[in-house]
Amino acid sequence: MASKKGIAVTIIILAAITAGSFLFWMIPQENQMSLVISDHENYLDGVKEIHSIMKETISTEFQNLKDETISPDEYLRIADVTSSQVTSQISEFVTSKPPSEWQDSYISYMDSLKNFNSYVTETKVYANLVKEGKTDQFEETMSKINSLQLESERLAEISDNSRPK
Repeated sequence: MASKKGIAVTIIILAAITAGSFLFWMIPQENQMSLVISDHENYLDGVKEIHSIMKETISTEFQNLKDETISPDEYLRIADVTSSQVTSQISEFVTSKPPSEWQDSYISYMDSLKNFNSYVTETKVYANLVKEGKTDQFEETMSKINSLQLESERLAEISDNSRPK
């Protein structure tokens, strides 16, 4: 069973990442500002690292949900925070305006994040099925979850392969 301390630490980490990402939301919308990046490779590597942490966290907590070591409500709170963080990362990509040689890589990684967000959403569907006791729909939902996870990984690989040399 997952300890309350472990769950609290996970939520704190996710909240810290979200808080940092939401700094871009605090900028007034009228300014049409863009994120100025001078080192596109390091920026993309940083986003990949954040994404990796989110994937590991949500994967661990989803397994805890399936193992019944956390409740569906606990999982849903964690998944909501993760989804919010992914949305923030996608927003940063939209405002980053990479040069043409980086566009394919950035677009593919943004699509990977979108698929990951859909994956998180589908795990929330699974959590709600657990909560409602609708075990007859687990197999179909797990199939969608696995498909979205694989597609996200495929798009991340395409992003890596389309980086400028």
